[in-house]
Amino acid sequence: MRDPNPKAVLLRDYTPPAFLIDSVDLDVDVREKQATIRSRLAVRRNPAAKDAAQPLVLDGRHLELVSVAIDGRALAPGEYTVDEDHLRIAEAPAAFTLEAVVRFDPWANTRLEGFYASKDGLFTQCEAQGFRCITYFIDRPDVMSRYTVTLHAGRERFPHLLANGNQVAKGEEDGERHWAKWEDPFPKPSYLFAMVAAKLDLLEEGFVTRSGRKALLQVYVEPGKIDQAGFAMHALKKAMRWDEAVFGLELDLERFMIVAVGDFNMGAMENKGLNIFNTKYILARPDTATDYDYYGIDKVVAHEYFHNWTGNRVTCRDWFQLTLKEGLTVFRDQEYSADEYSRAVARIQDVRDLRAYQFPEDAGPMAHPVRPDSYVEINNFYTATVYEKGAEVIRMIYTLLGREPFRKGMDLYFERHDGQAVTCDDFTQAMQDASGVDLSGLRRWYSRAGTPRVTARGVYDEAAQAFTLTVGQSLGQGGEPLHIPLAVGLVGPDGVDIPLRLEGDAAASGTTRVLDLREAEQQFRFVEVTARPVPSLLRGFSAPVVLDGGLTDADLTHLMTHDSDPFNRWEAGQVLATRIILAGVEALKAGKPMEVPTAYVEAVGRILASASRDPAFAAECLALPDEAILAEQMEVADPDAIHEARRRLKREIAERYRTRFEGAFRHFTVTGPYSPDANAAGRRSLRNASLGYLMAIDDSTARALTFLEYRRAENMTDTMAALECLANSAGAERERALGMFYEKWKDEALVVDKWFRAQATSDLPKTLDRVKSLLAHPAFDLRNPNRARAVLHAFAGTAVHFHAADGEGYRFVAEQVVALDRINPQIASRLARAFDRWKKYDAGRQAHARGALESIRSAEGLSSDVGEVVGRALG
Repeated sequence: MRDPNPKAVLLRDYTPPAFLIDSVDLDVDVREKQATIRSRLAVRRNPAAKDAAQPLVLDGRHLELVSVAIDGRALAPGEYTVDEDHLRIAEAPAAFTLEAVVRFDPWANTRLEGFYASKDGLFTQCEAQGFRCITYFIDRPDVMSRYTVTLHAGRERFPHLLANGNQVAKGEEDGERHWAKWEDPFPKPSYLFAMVAAKLDLLEEGFVTRSGRKALLQVYVEPGKIDQAGFAMHALKKAMRWDEAVFGLELDLERFMIVAVGDFNMGAMENKGLNIFNTKYILARPDTATDYDYYGIDKVVAHEYFHNWTGNRVTCRDWFQLTLKEGLTVFRDQEYSADEYSRAVARIQDVRDLRAYQFPEDAGPMAHPVRPDSYVEINNFYTATVYEKGAEVIRMIYTLLGREPFRKGMDLYFERHDGQAVTCDDFTQAMQDASGVDLSGLRRWYSRAGTPRVTARGVYDEAAQAFTLTVGQSLGQGGEPLHIPLAVGLVGPDGVDIPLRLEGDAAASGTTRVLDLREAEQQFRFVEVTARPVPSLLRGFSAPVVLDGGLTDADLTHLMTHDSDPFNRWEAGQVLATRIILAGVEALKAGKPMEVPTAYVEAVGRILASASRDPAFAAECLALPDEAILAEQMEVADPDAIHEARRRLKREIAERYRTRFEGAFRHFTVTGPYSPDANAAGRRSLRNASLGYLMAIDDSTARALTFLEYRRAENMTDTMAALECLANSAGAERERALGMFYEKWKDEALVVDKWFRAQATSDLPKTLDRVKSLLAHPAFDLRNPNRARAVLHAFAGTAVHFHAADGEGYRFVAEQVVALDRINPQIASRLARAFDRWKKYDAGRQAHARGALESIRSAEGLSSDVGEVVGRALG
């Protein structure tokens, strides 16, 4: 049996592997309900290993071992041992060939890791530890090998046989079967292995790299969906050109393949030359995909392609270094998105997600450094901290170094470490060596959990015409201070930025200055400041911190109107709205009326009046803070009061500017053929934001307008905007629209996911009853991760229903975690993360949440994935 209480793996215990595997030759024979894998491994002892007498220990899981041999000699039963997780050979030569034969049933693999079945064929997912479910291997990132793979399968059922690298041969076999052989010229860790045997449609196009090499690009999708593959191909080409232009990085293979599958635990996987994607991030057509879907496809295709260098050519030494590839590649896809769309809007969206997911993670039971110290189940550490906060650490390095030195650092990183498995320290050292900038204080970000808090207070000396900014930092853990790059500006009373000159500078240096906060407290004195300014702090969100700037409502209103930094103009509005809503929460709890300051409402009016300058940015400014973010601002969160106060603020704004919102809804209509370009998407974003405000009034006029919009919408963006509004309305139009939508789109799985999600996230009472009924719907399938996310994970994200005072939301989700765990532990553990912040709520809710968590922990046969999450939550 596997250990029901697995021990934590510790970073400090890292040792080099006892053996290395130089080459892997796999022969994969696919039959009905069975795959037989013959592996031939060139193994040698690692000269860097600490103990030269260690046995050979290979990882393996869910495998039936048929035979094992060394240098052609079959091993007798006494020469090896096998348990549920390992194959051990005590007496292994210094260098030898290991041959093993295993078999298993991919169709019985509901975990969707290793080699598994989906409706169109067989696919792999090996990150983080799925390769051990395919054959016995030293399944860790620092064992890098060259792979040759030969696949055999029935031609009619599996016409496409794919693996990493280049196809070197293919042929026919008896019984209407065929085979294909692939070789990957680049050494890689096992987590980057991939193979596919499937019946798929293919879109392919040629590509010529900047240096003139020709390559074949291929996108494989489920039969009948080829008309939804074009944008993914377009996105791939854009990303390739961008990486060539910005980082000088070219494709290094003869072909690059993308395969889309409907059953996938993640968004996508960067396997060398053979990326496997969730269909959600490949398939798109104007009538089936929203602007947000198109943006997501563009971003994720770029992300996985960028991994070819930041993750594949240079990979991570161990899983503690996961952010080495993920944080860096997220930063790269963020920069790509900023260049391709609106930099301001892209930054706002990235920070909103960081605050909604990563900041609570930093404050909860699963808090961990960007480079974790330990883990029990590595699948649980594919987190917002590793990805998004990791990207913020890279961004801080970029901010401190500047564009050109950062590029030099990247070049040096590849020059030193191409073909190696390395650490976060190797990356920062390359950056430091290339630039000459001391990054010792910034390196501490990798090993410190939690979100730093920064306080800033400004004092203006009119006589000296000087402004002194006192800035402090704290993390609550002790230790040396972090290096925090703080980008600041000073906005004058006339709304114009003041040129910045620090005391001691020879002259002013622009209107934005990055201050190096290295101590627990520092002072910065600006001179030649002719009038009292309003400080614009943390411009562009230059560091992932919680900021207390000590600004008044009047200061924030001034910044909301005049700040030249678009992020901080948006941020001022968010801070003001947060103050108003939280004050409203207290008023509601005290039985008093909620007050909305006139100055704030007038500032919102100015946003609407100037919306034509940048509709996408205006739409972001009109969006009120998310309820999850608001809850984090309270000592004891009250989800019902937060929901009601936020609803009342939105309705008051809507009633005040109803005519303007109606005008914006008409004015920003996009005519002509659909395009997901930034300009058209921005206009639709503002138009649909206006519709959302009108539906906050929820009278017969608003409902009629929204239902009419639903009926006449010519693209999925506008259709879903209207449907989601109606899903939050109790009017008769709701059921009509939902019924019409499902009847039209019941054969498009990704669109049906949208239908499920719109109902699962509804604000209406009885939403839990609706969700329970959806589980019985013929289209619901708990085994499909996208469908489970569309219903269960979506519901768990609705604060007002998941955190219902009677505990029913907690009990329901707990039951589903247990049910999911029996099918797919990875998806179940992510659902269990909904309980992370249960201690943020009142005593009654805490009692219900604890009971729900205990019920999960006591479930028979609980996986280590879910067990770790629940155990840490209960503390």
